[in-house]
Amino acid sequence: MCGIAGILYTSERPPVTRRDLEPMVAALATRGPDGTGYYEAPGIGLGHARLSIIDLEGGSQPIHNETKTVWTVFNGEIFNYLELRQELEARGHRFSTHTDTEVIVHGYEEYGDDFVSRLNGQFAIAVWDEPKRRLLLVRDRPGILPLYFCQDGDRLLFGSEVKALLPALRERPRLAPAALDELMTFWAPVSPKSLFAGVEEVSPGEMLIVENGRARRRSYWQWSFPVDGDYLGGTADSLADELEALLIDATRLRLRADVPVGAYLSGGLDSSGISALVRHLGHPDLRTFSIRFDDPAVDEGEHQERMSRHLGTRHTSVTCRHGDIAAIFPRVIWRTEAPVLRTAPAPMAILSGLVRDSGYKVVLTGEGADEVLGGYDLFKEDKIRRFWARQPASTWRPLLLQRLYPYLDLNQRTGAAYLKTFFGQGLATPDLPGFSHLPRWTTTGKTRDFFSADLRARLGADPMEALLASLPADFTRWHPFNRAQYLEARTLMAGYLLNSQGDRMLMANSVEGRFPFLDHRVIEFANRLHPRFKMRGLQEKYLLKRALARHLPRETVARFKQPYRAPDIAAFFAGGQPPDYVHECLGEAALRESGYFDAQRVGHLLRKIGLGRAIGFKDNMAFLGILSTQLWHRAFVAGRGMPVA
Repeated sequence: MCGIAGILYTSERPPVTRRDLEPMVAALATRGPDGTGYYEAPGIGLGHARLSIIDLEGGSQPIHNETKTVWTVFNGEIFNYLELRQELEARGHRFSTHTDTEVIVHGYEEYGDDFVSRLNGQFAIAVWDEPKRRLLLVRDRPGILPLYFCQDGDRLLFGSEVKALLPALRERPRLAPAALDELMTFWAPVSPKSLFAGVEEVSPGEMLIVENGRARRRSYWQWSFPVDGDYLGGTADSLADELEALLIDATRLRLRADVPVGAYLSGGLDSSGISALVRHLGHPDLRTFSIRFDDPAVDEGEHQERMSRHLGTRHTSVTCRHGDIAAIFPRVIWRTEAPVLRTAPAPMAILSGLVRDSGYKVVLTGEGADEVLGGYDLFKEDKIRRFWARQPASTWRPLLLQRLYPYLDLNQRTGAAYLKTFFGQGLATPDLPGFSHLPRWTTTGKTRDFFSADLRARLGADPMEALLASLPADFTRWHPFNRAQYLEARTLMAGYLLNSQGDRMLMANSVEGRFPFLDHRVIEFANRLHPRFKMRGLQEKYLLKRALARHLPRETVARFKQPYRAPDIAAFFAGGQPPDYVHECLGEAALRESGYFDAQRVGHLLRKIGLGRAIGFKDNMAFLGILSTQLWHRAFVAGRGMPVA
């Protein structure tokens, strides 16, 4: 991966110089520590920070075509670049490098904007067509890599991260209240919003076309499912064969690099499956990495070690302690550029640091399998809740939900009441488009109760109502399982999992993550499957398990899914006294200065935590959401920048 940035004047054409671009590129230093490059011309400037992965000597950017009329800066990888290069050379194009980047300029020459449909990769691309004075910004299909832009007077600024835009902005950053409202409901703003007023992102599967002084969006790919009943034919065995072949090829392509490629190994099905496919492809010396916890309730070290021995990998792990999370948390928020509701990103930053310290720049991960092939407990919840909704008065149907969370204390006396309160929401309206996500959204949304009166006055439409009003025309004709998948991909995957927990924590240590399960061919195949091949009864990822059973031990395939969890409030109070920044950010003066939260309500929450009273999901999310928002404000709005410790 790398970092890109640029400035385009949309009316006049004053010179854009390296001096204008250097602060923007410098803000992306961890994304590209191996070199920088610039293109300067009247009215346009492109900047690039490079992480060298392919063509280490000749792959510096910006890169141009034969006549220097088309230029590009690019963040990511085009995994099928060898095949595309051969195709383009056969059509008369002459290449001057061996990098994957160059297929972008020649592909644009040959196919116009449709070149992107031929790319298999993860990317944020800027293409400048000099004769047409035309800028094209493109983001990959599932949204693995970020890309932001804003209109600042007569200039359009763009960059891989918002912090690349800040040195060029004429005004100080401000909070976008509606985006915070969405984050406190869905865990992330709904694309194209960002937390920064006036700054938007290029959405997953979208391109922004800027010409004649105007910008317009064009969607070239989106999550879509068959109208219920129109699915792929075939037996479970034949479909498992097809899925296995797709995953093998997706993994093969993602091993292309001129540097060593390692893999994350959590001990679960997804990462173990990818590591097993790497070995299947003939790579005997695979290096694997994992995160462990000193809390045995969330540690998976035993499973990681067992899988490493089975696959014969060279395995390294790092243990994350409570104090480590608290110590790194302010820097995590600097990297995410957004508040978070869980501490989960922090251990991922520690893990990517282990990868980099081990001399690796690239890792394969199992991210995306749960969204694409039906692995989340949320999908099981939806299935049980729909069954429950047929007889809402039933006392035993909701108890099926206890089977999903054996690690939670849901005893007979309190369990039924909790299940009814949490999961019983919306039972009278199971056909409501957002039915699958109502418990999560409603519970998360309780954090909004802490908003100040001033912030409330600046909010727009209810986040849930606004999202549901924007759904695809065919949404209600999809199977309920597929509706839940779409909502998960639209709200959580790109905005939080691939961003705050994925890209930003990898790039914090200049590490590139690659995601075979998010190969667009795998997604499109999985989306055409009948839901029974994703979840059989309450068995998640049914077809994936059949496909990977040929490569993994039976106990790994049959193991009960344990979601990735990290300590939350406990991480900040492990020694009895939280770090100084907790009091600084959540004190009355700091809360009044930002103006986002009600100081009295926050004080009551802190007293509750201090007294050691029962702390549940809502308190965890509220504490972390408020704390991380205050850290975000301190870093970006108040201008204190990256924390020094």
